[in-house]
Amino acid sequence: MNSMRLLLPALLVIVTTNLSAQGTLSRDADRRIEQLVAAVSPQRLQQIVTRLEAFGTRHTLSDTVSTSRGIGAARRWIAGQFRGYSPRLQVSYDRHAVARQGRITRDVDLVNVMAVLPGRSPRRVYVSGHYDTVNLRAAMAAASSASGGVAEPDFNVDAPGANDDGSGTALTMELARILSQSGIDFDATLVFITWAGEEQGLIGSMAHAQALAAAGGIVEANFNNDIVGNSLGGSGLLDGESVKVYSLGPEDSMSRSLARYVVQAAATYVPSHMLRLMAREDRFGRGSDHSSFTANDFPAIVFREANENYARQHSGEDKLEGMDFRYLAQNARVNAAGVASVALAPAAPKVVSDRGQPMISRAPAGYDANLQWSASPGAANYRIYWRDAWSNDWTHSLTVGNVQQHIMPDVSIDDYVFGVAAVGPEGHESLVSAYVSPVRTMNPVKLIK
Repeated sequence: MNSMRLLLPALLVIVTTNLSAQGTLSRDADRRIEQLVAAVSPQRLQQIVTRLEAFGTRHTLSDTVSTSRGIGAARRWIAGQFRGYSPRLQVSYDRHAVARQGRITRDVDLVNVMAVLPGRSPRRVYVSGHYDTVNLRAAMAAASSASGGVAEPDFNVDAPGANDDGSGTALTMELARILSQSGIDFDATLVFITWAGEEQGLIGSMAHAQALAAAGGIVEANFNNDIVGNSLGGSGLLDGESVKVYSLGPEDSMSRSLARYVVQAAATYVPSHMLRLMAREDRFGRGSDHSSFTANDFPAIVFREANENYARQHSGEDKLEGMDFRYLAQNARVNAAGVASVALAPAAPKVVSDRGQPMISRAPAGYDANLQWSASPGAANYRIYWRDAWSNDWTHSLTVGNVQQHIMPDVSIDDYVFGVAAVGPEGHESLVSAYVSPVRTMNPVKLIK
């Protein structure tokens, strides 16, 4: 009996699927998603960014009355475009009365522009970018030249924001057009939203995420895009073949699961574009609107271009000529593949109890991996993933059928990290929910003085 048990782990490894770099499992492509990816238009993206730049500035505190200039004109145009894409889209202004604070120098009616494509379930998948802009140098120069430098900055100076973040806004709008016109019945509800107040400290997205959390909203993923349209970096490096994906840890957070998931989707539908996973929330010392989601315990990632040109950010030089729309289209295709894949799949299974405890044990022998999870509505199968406890990427997987428990004899839960994904009847797979070892709480030792 003992010798037989010693053979089981080796046999188990033989019959499971070995995964390639970054935990990628080769899957059959869905023709519908292929068509979505192919529908992304560089010309359409260029038209959107051209129109956004023509508003002159989209600063959060800029003109809201003009029909041709300022953030008010820009948001009305974005909303009009959303409405024209499809009657299936529910378009609204996500308004928040924001008090004076930090770089918000006066009370303001802050407006995000939102288009919702209802799905079969209330769980949400977000695609986002910020449509506000800033020209820091020009605004401060205008203030310093007036009244001895005590005047308020001029928020109506030119701040074209072609790349920062006209690129993310255009990508969001293009995906709203394509997915709403596809006729696909998604399981998840898709939310396409362009944020205001990002340049003042993620104000618009944080107000939205706070309200969403307070209402008990369910968010499966936020695909945030901020500066994704330029392939030529300020240092002269040219890279139009890759994009960075940042995600907040720890290793087995759902944000990291989302990042790994997007790599799999890209490998299937946009294999010519490389995703470079970044094991940090964002660039060093900088941030974007996905952080408003992670701060409220919602999974989120941010896409960033491979090599940035800082001279074309937060300045009057962030213009159309600094863009590469072929590159932006590739980044949009990667987003489309990931968004459609996760929205067609069942929700990720829950692997913790109602008390928040991981549903994993060593039963029945005391040396086995006994995995349990809650059922995901619409799931036809479940797939277990595992890897060595020092590794970042899944190395093995095993499809176990439509069950909520599986025992792996003589596989130690101390030596491996485990996760479970739900698989729908058409083969679409959810994010992987990992079993996370609880952090041990320690009480201070009381010493006799």
